[in-house]
Amino acid sequence: MAHVPRHEFVPRWEQPYSYENRPLSIGQGQTISQPYIVAAMTQMLRPRPDMRVLEIGTGCGYQAAVLAECMADVWTVERIPELAEAAAARLKRLGYANVHVKTADGALGWPEHAPYDGILVTAAASEIPVALVDQLDQGGRMVIPVGVGRYEQVLTLVSRNEDGEVSEERGLPVAFVPLITAKKP
Repeated sequence: MAHVPRHEFVPRWEQPYSYENRPLSIGQGQTISQPYIVAAMTQMLRPRPDMRVLEIGTGCGYQAAVLAECMADVWTVERIPELAEAAAARLKRLGYANVHVKTADGALGWPEHAPYDGILVTAAASEIPVALVDQLDQGGRMVIPVGVGRYEQVLTLVSRNEDGEVSEERGLPVAFVPLITAKKP
């Protein structure tokens, strides 16, 4: 995380607070997560240099940049075109050639590049999207906030073992913006 210039991912008026451990507004009703949560979610994936990861909710691109520092390839999906375009330009300018950005419904994932070793979702789902579970490779891990309302969300680890069986572990209480989908995943 020390290699990622967080101030580059927030608007000018938020830059004085860039390195404080709190979420900040990035526009379009969205936020950049606090560094502690970014680190915790990344750690839950058990990063390896050879990993292929899908991120849902690109936002400003900060979490994708953190993932790109410790993993081989990051595919990231953002539903708001203005955020996706700005993040793609920012990530390119900062030299993150291993991050691929797409504007789409995140709950549907990015099946063309599946399966993924890890999936990280930066918006809260009322339930775990089946389409994302289907894109998780054997031995893979998904980190996703699950719950309705800001005070009922729990960071959840979804794992697929080598036999293809899926399990869930509930962890930290969190507060994320909702995962909005046009289709029922």
